[in-house]
Amino acid sequence: MIDPNREHFVKISDVDPDSLVQNIEVRGHKILADEPKSFPGGNDKGLSPTDFLLSSLGSCTSMTLRLYARLKKIPLEKIIVRLDRKASGEIIREIELIGNLTEEQRQRLFEISNKCPIHKALSNQIIINSELV
Repeated sequence: MIDPNREHFVKISDVDPDSLVQNIEVRGHKILADEPKSFPGGNDKGLSPTDFLLSSLGSCTSMTLRLYARLKKIPLEKIIVRLDRKASGEIIREIELIGNLTEEQRQRLFEISNKCPIHKALSNQIIINSELV
């Protein structure tokens, strides 16, 4: 059984059997998941699973870049990450770095962007151990 006191414990429960809306609870934070209205049964009451996946990659990318820039005292003023997922499953990620940066700093930051934990997880084989409880 998963320990609910672990830092990365996430609990998802459906709101009602007639919708796709899901309650998500993480460390006291509560958010909703749903599918867009264009999806059969979707009511657009929250982010879709794909939205969460892309948001995880984008926010992890931005946080990793911010931490690296602070550590190396790189004058990075703003980071904008845009993501999209193609029907084939391919993820497109655009990274905009704003600040008085040299081309060398820009390239190093771009290299670092691929070192965020979510990028690493998505780029490698993921093992998911599921059990029915």
